[in-house]
Amino acid sequence: MKKVFHLCHSSKEEVLFRSHDDYNWGFNCYALALYKTDSCSLADSHMSNHRHYVAQTDAPERMMRINRLAYTRHMNTKYNRKGPLGESEYFCIELDGLFHLLAAISYTLRNALHHGVSPTPFAYPYSSVNIIFQSQLGKSQDCDLLGKRYRHSHIGRNVLLPDSYEMDKSGLILRKNVTAVQQVELLYSTPKSFLYYMNRPSDDNWIEEQKSDNVQLQPITMELIEKGVSLTSPKQMLINEKGRNDYNRISDLKLCEEIDRIIVNQYKVPSVYCLSYSHKQELYHIIKELYKIGDAQARRCLAMDYM
Repeated sequence: MKKVFHLCHSSKEEVLFRSHDDYNWGFNCYALALYKTDSCSLADSHMSNHRHYVAQTDAPERMMRINRLAYTRHMNTKYNRKGPLGESEYFCIELDGLFHLLAAISYTLRNALHHGVSPTPFAYPYSSVNIIFQSQLGKSQDCDLLGKRYRHSHIGRNVLLPDSYEMDKSGLILRKNVTAVQQVELLYSTPKSFLYYMNRPSDDNWIEEQKSDNVQLQPITMELIEKGVSLTSPKQMLINEKGRNDYNRISDLKLCEEIDRIIVNQYKVPSVYCLSYSHKQELYHIIKELYKIGDAQARRCLAMDYM
């Protein structure tokens, strides 16, 4: 029987996704890695500088390697970039027991909330949260599908996509095709229980609940599930969890899109990776003053520490 793992890959020096299309490619690479390793997803969350997965697989290392290589190839080709993308290692922990699973899936689906990117888990588009109890929560299931002849533009020309996989007009493989939705819904039991887990505070009750599983595994906590990332402090994540954040500040995605627009129009180069370091320094001071952002966000969106 396949085991379930929580996996997290981070990128501290540069963003993983510079556009909406990159997020689609990121998920598509994950979906194809699941297919190639006969695995399935229970939850995913793709953040600008890291990505969380809860996957049922007997080959977690192979699945992550296929996923990372495919997505790195996309970024290197699109942005005239070279070399590996993100940290050389990834965080992995085995999951077992009902409440152990619920905690890991819940933290994964709430990741955007904890990092202050979204005021609720449901407002974040790059996770699987909105396909759980979709009809019961009144969310639309209809979408315009992309014809099969055009799908290679979003997965690669020589990549075979299973007939059972569908792709929407934006080029995203539908999450319901690769996510064990019914299995996840059985874990949560009811839509109301699911909403409770999406809104409950992160406290010691989560740990006590997991102890009833009677398995010899470390309880899932916010600190543990973010162990491989260390990009936002647990104290700040608890503040974000309560919705006490400035959601009007510019996101990594919007900042990268603005940087890429400036680069193409003013510096006449195809991407940030083609800029000289002195030009990056110029842009660094411009965007810090213009958007009132911190040093870390400016540096990662400009890939200043790349290579």
